[in-house]
Amino acid sequence: MPMLRLYNTLTGTKEPFAPFNPADVRMYACGPTVYDAAHIGNARPIIVFDLLFRLLRQLYGEAHVTYARNVTDVDDKINARAAERGITIRELTDGTLAQFHNDVRDLGVLMAEDVNVAGRPPRFIEPRATDHIREMVAMIERLVLAGHAYVAADHVLFDVPSMPDYGALSKRPLDEMEAGARVEVAPYKRSPLDFVLWKPSKPGEPAWDSPAGIAVPGRPGWHIECSAMSAKHLGETFDIHAGGIDLIFPHHENEVAQSRCCFGTPVMARTWLHNGFLQVEGEKMSKSLGNFITIRDVLKDWPGEVVRLNMLKTHYRQPIDWTLRGLEESSRMLERWYGTAGDAAPAPQAPDQVLEPLLDDLNTAAALAELHQIGDPAALKAGASLLGLLGQTASARAEASVEAAGIDVARVEALIAERAAARAAKDWPASDRARDALKALGVAVKDNKDGTTSWSVAR
Repeated sequence: MPMLRLYNTLTGTKEPFAPFNPADVRMYACGPTVYDAAHIGNARPIIVFDLLFRLLRQLYGEAHVTYARNVTDVDDKINARAAERGITIRELTDGTLAQFHNDVRDLGVLMAEDVNVAGRPPRFIEPRATDHIREMVAMIERLVLAGHAYVAADHVLFDVPSMPDYGALSKRPLDEMEAGARVEVAPYKRSPLDFVLWKPSKPGEPAWDSPAGIAVPGRPGWHIECSAMSAKHLGETFDIHAGGIDLIFPHHENEVAQSRCCFGTPVMARTWLHNGFLQVEGEKMSKSLGNFITIRDVLKDWPGEVVRLNMLKTHYRQPIDWTLRGLEESSRMLERWYGTAGDAAPAPQAPDQVLEPLLDDLNTAAALAELHQIGDPAALKAGASLLGLLGQTASARAEASVEAAGIDVARVEALIAERAAARAAKDWPASDRARDALKALGVAVKDNKDGTTSWSVAR
């Protein structure tokens, strides 16, 4: 089997990937918090780790890889946004999750319906936090009994000093973390570093029966959900945990602490992967700068494949600069590849020249460069397919381009018929007027050898 090498945040080195069980490879990634539309930065880990899922499925077999990507649907931002809109929390989270699904499906991301087979264990799992409260409560009570958590002021807090190597993932010294944590220290905390596992709910907030003998209803803290959901669906230890670089501390560090102390394991996940930040036209994306872009905003103007390719042109651990020029270049690249691939069926396996760079810590930039060198349509299709590209038929691409551009199809067809009639009558001025009107609509026409005329969205 080809050797996959991945950069492991835990060890700080690129190392051979060695699953606990090659017949049962397990991977977890932190998914969306469903309080608002996902922005283009949120799309990066979704696309990158979808690629990793695809690669693992090729290496180990589709029946031997399980991917869990969670949904956070209990959170302070969710509570505030639902109150702001005057709707229930469930209405907000269901609607936002549905929009997220539509967005990432357009980006070519594998979904449950693409990989799960009825009657067999699911290979893509999307657990929601609110469906796993029981598992969170059980973990919290176990941590309290083991002396790694304590009850104070109707809260349950994790006792960070009880874990001697806390900070190993983020490589942060305890004294530095403690100094930073002293800015706002709750009086009921034993240590400034201690973090919330459970807290009392305020009026109007979601609430469940509390653990550890606490009388008032409450709700979980942020970090415990991923520990509980990954343990339920992947086991107490698993192969890969992935997410954005901003999650290393405190979220992933706290996940490690909870899981290891609860289950008494030397690791939570063997390999930790983190993708770099995204900026827009050289600046940090923010609403105050007016450059905050949602996935849906981008998909109004660009096909999902263009967005996916543009994301993959930069190595996942490096910062990415999201630019109009980059999108235009990605669109041209795809058009060239579609022109070469035509309607060819993909070869059974991706060519080695594309696979090998992906095996080197998902070096997508090198893999895409290799795609440029492939002239065989079937090989090109197979290599691109591994990257989640060149999956659309010509008609589907045309429809997507038309929809994204907002083209009035009826008007276009009428102008093409008008131009054809003018050409047949040798009325060249009328033909030119129809052509100019089509150009003004953003449409390019092509006169075919068989006498027909085809059209496409001009770029």
